[in-house]
Amino acid sequence: MNRRLLWKLCATLALGTLVLMWVITFLGDETEQQMSFIAERHQQTLKEWGRTAERLHNAGDEQALADWLAELQAREDTWAAVVRSDIQPLAGSVLTPRFREGFRIGRSEEWKIHLYFTENPIMETPFADGRTHFLVLLPQRMRPGTYLPQAKLFLKVALPLVVLIVLSLVIYRHLMRPLRQLELATRQFSNGNLGVRVRALLGNRNDELAALAETFDCMAERTGDLILTQRRLIADLSHELRTPLTRIDMAISCVEEGIDTQHLLPRLRRECRLMRELVEDTLTLAWLENEKPNLDRDSLDLTDLLDSILEDARYEYPGHTLHAGLPARAEVSGSSHRALAQAFENVIRNACTHTPAGGNVWIDLKAMPDGYLLTIEDEGPGVPTEHLERIFTPFFRTAQARGSRPGGHGLGLALARRQVEAAGGWIEAENRHEGGLRMRLWLPASRGHANAPAQITVT
Repeated sequence: MNRRLLWKLCATLALGTLVLMWVITFLGDETEQQMSFIAERHQQTLKEWGRTAERLHNAGDEQALADWLAELQAREDTWAAVVRSDIQPLAGSVLTPRFREGFRIGRSEEWKIHLYFTENPIMETPFADGRTHFLVLLPQRMRPGTYLPQAKLFLKVALPLVVLIVLSLVIYRHLMRPLRQLELATRQFSNGNLGVRVRALLGNRNDELAALAETFDCMAERTGDLILTQRRLIADLSHELRTPLTRIDMAISCVEEGIDTQHLLPRLRRECRLMRELVEDTLTLAWLENEKPNLDRDSLDLTDLLDSILEDARYEYPGHTLHAGLPARAEVSGSSHRALAQAFENVIRNACTHTPAGGNVWIDLKAMPDGYLLTIEDEGPGVPTEHLERIFTPFFRTAQARGSRPGGHGLGLALARRQVEAAGGWIEAENRHEGGLRMRLWLPASRGHANAPAQITVT
């Protein structure tokens, strides 16, 4: 079973999940990395404080430096000091053990700040002399990572939701595009557009939905052929029944007018018989075309079957000479006695009908690989080359056929083809070089050998 769609969906979901995990991890690391540094404007502020402290220190005004440090600490709610490299405070600065340790760390403004420590780090700005330093506890407003919780919430909730929505839209579009086309085609087909097809619209796609489209096309083609066949059969049957019904109506009018109808009775019987045969043949033809049955229940001897048909034909056409070349036995299995009998009879009767009185008809049955080839030749006028295939169309008759057999309906050969095909064989027609028509029927010896050769050369 074709499971391409399953693997496509699995691959898409797996790849989408891997991409989502990678994106979340990458963006999380990158976000945390970028948020670990003090903002550029705050770095400049810290450096500016260091330059101010250095300027006041170099001016030698200890009191001004002390006042500035006090004002800075009060304004920023932090701690600040100026110390020498030997950690001696200046301008009245007081150092605690933690700040001594912090100074020894020597954290610059450009360094990363650990986002998960609750205490703010001490920042150091060295003076130009290299022996004096400005220290300040990083104010809370300058601490990086302020929006880290919101960023993590976005990465863990909003981003996966967006990615999953996009992935769902991709899958939905991939699935719904062929389904919409199938829905549109079904609607068009139900509205009478029997030629609509779907598979060609899907391009190179080869999955379960493409298989569904192919199944729909097969169904549409089959159903469309059945509908067209039914319409054609009904139209042709209506046309064929119109003439005998008109004659019967005329006869009834004669009876109503009191005219002697004894001479009309044979004609009425003939018209009724023709209509009955026409309806029976049409129903049989419709059954064969609609149901496409496999007629494979009987075993029979083709030689015996042809002997009985030829005996009836010699009685029906006493002015013809029928030459039969039949083997002693020609047994077939998995076929239909009734269908083959009617098919053979129609073809042989057709040959006798179009052969002039006193003419010859040849019937030859030969054993072939995996089957039998029946050849029937006549001395009739033949069939125009462009009509050799159309003679197997229901209700089709050539001009010669309509002139020589006005009572025919053009169903005999159409029935013969469908009956032979239902039995697993084929039938074809060709003109003889000497004049007349040659019909060839191939039948399998058993339905297990139903793969008939497309062409057989007969010498």
